[in-house]
Amino acid sequence: MKSFYITTPIYYPSAKLHIGHAYCTTIADAVARFHRLLNEDVFFLTGSDEHGQKIEDTAKAAGVTPIEYVDNIVAGFQKLWERLSISNDDFLRTTEERHHKVVQEIFKRIYDKGDIYKGEYKGLYCTPCESYWTEHQLKDGCCPDCGRPVKEVAEEAYFFKLSNYADRILEHIENNPEFIEPTSRRNEMINFIKQGLEDLCISRTSFDWGIPVPIDEKHVVYVWFDALTNYLTPIGFLDDPEKFKKFWPCDIHLVGKEIVRFHSIIWPAILMALDLPLPKQVYGHGWLVVSGDKMSKSKGNVIDPMLLIDEFGADAIRYFLLREIQLGQDGNFSRDALITRINSDLANDLGNLLHRTLNMIGKFQNKKIYLPKVERAEDVSLINDAKETINFYREAMGNMNISEAVKKVWAFVARANKYIDETRPWALAKDETKKDELSATLYNLAASLRLISVLIEPYMPTTAEKIWNQLGLKDFANAKLSDAENFDGIADGHEVGAPEQLFPRIEIEETENKEPAKQNKKDAKKGEKKSAQKTEKSDEDNSEISFEDFSKIHLRVVKVLDAEPVPNTEKLLRLTVDLGGEKREIVSGIAKHYAPNDLIGKNVVMVINLKPAKIRGIVSHGMVLAASNGNDMELITSDLPIGSEVK
Repeated sequence: MKSFYITTPIYYPSAKLHIGHAYCTTIADAVARFHRLLNEDVFFLTGSDEHGQKIEDTAKAAGVTPIEYVDNIVAGFQKLWERLSISNDDFLRTTEERHHKVVQEIFKRIYDKGDIYKGEYKGLYCTPCESYWTEHQLKDGCCPDCGRPVKEVAEEAYFFKLSNYADRILEHIENNPEFIEPTSRRNEMINFIKQGLEDLCISRTSFDWGIPVPIDEKHVVYVWFDALTNYLTPIGFLDDPEKFKKFWPCDIHLVGKEIVRFHSIIWPAILMALDLPLPKQVYGHGWLVVSGDKMSKSKGNVIDPMLLIDEFGADAIRYFLLREIQLGQDGNFSRDALITRINSDLANDLGNLLHRTLNMIGKFQNKKIYLPKVERAEDVSLINDAKETINFYREAMGNMNISEAVKKVWAFVARANKYIDETRPWALAKDETKKDELSATLYNLAASLRLISVLIEPYMPTTAEKIWNQLGLKDFANAKLSDAENFDGIADGHEVGAPEQLFPRIEIEETENKEPAKQNKKDAKKGEKKSAQKTEKSDEDNSEISFEDFSKIHLRVVKVLDAEPVPNTEKLLRLTVDLGGEKREIVSGIAKHYAPNDLIGKNVVMVINLKPAKIRGIVSHGMVLAASNGNDMELITSDLPIGSEVK
């Protein structure tokens, strides 16, 4: 089996993790799961970086020992990864004895080679970032990474001859464009090296919380020298040469953009000093921001992923993070956008596709599906779309274009829903001569859902398995991408299970304030929304109504007098309409399809006796009608005078 090794940074336990940390680890998990779908032997590592002066100072302030302090916080890390379905193969704590041995052995090897020497450090140090800086690297006299003040430090220390490796590192970066991604990070590192690299201070004597330097135990190893070597510990650097040979060099170090420098300059220099190959790629992802600001406790905008999982479920959070943010760029987290994705993509598109399909198979064919005996143009088109989706998905995921891969899968979800409208199985079921066409339609829908289940496993592992199980399939854990490529891979006469709701729609009752800056448990329980336990749309045959029911709906031609966006939303417009002697205000979700000025003066059809609903603090008295094919939307218009009844 081909091997694949991916890592996250090891997280610093100075506080609980926030949604930005969850973003990084979810990306790595999705990539690891994808490579397992390719039947590769995957090793996925994450962990915690537990040494350093900052931890020692924080623990002392809390009245506990450093290990007591980090034990409590790291337990929270591990619980979060469990709840997010993170499939890491190992969790490395830098306080573990196995790691101490690796760090001390690496220190001794590089020292014996002559690349570590004792000297005195005098300079500028940022304690929160555990980083050394020169005067010209500061930004307005402060740390260029975090913006906090630095302090002058003077102490005996050991130094690593980083400057000896500057030319080799620069040559490697320039000759291997894929080594640092995205390109913007690569260019930053080239410029940083060209400014000149100074030797790196790799020990401290002013505190004790660290791994002792093996040749001089009054020193502890500098936290970054300790932390970076974590990537070697779990794959057998000291104790399992076969495993180490299999997984090193690492395929991808996934890190935040602020620590690309450590991974693409300092880490390669350490590896060169050890005569080890360099990792194949360092990928620096962007920050997750809230209302344009990086999350920070001082700003009060840190979002707790545990509370989000309590409220929305892990798979919904994973889907949003992976779909909404282009890897390598900063991405905005928005509660409104999250709810919109849950309602539109998960409840409406995916949930309804599964529910409608299983309902129709149960109703029309007693839960059985049969290999198609006919092939129509609609079937060929659907199957070709399935093949094209798999090819795109394989290439996009392999190139870390995760957001594009997710969007492509959901385009196929929309295509499968369109296939239902094209083939109209509820109508085929009423015509005995169309029995084979009905059977082909239902089989192809089940096959599409089987494919979708496999493709979304890296993004939404729990949901993927639920779909698989509702289809009545077995051994989901062993499913591979190659299996999914077989579109007629479900046996003739297979019996599907009963449909169960995947994602209930979220009904927004009222949101009068902007995006909440800070969540708490009370907000999570009360919130500004409620989960409506509504059954996803049944098949069209079950939606028949009587003429008496239809006659209760009052439709009228109205004129749009004014239109404006609803603040802090992407798709809502506030419309003022004239019913013919009466004016009303309504909220309509058409902002992505119509500019406000395009609507003013337009005659549209409206339901005038709909029960008023409060949306974003606005009471909406009615609903305009529109037609949609899943992608495009057009309002139902009329040239008749305003006030005309639609019958």
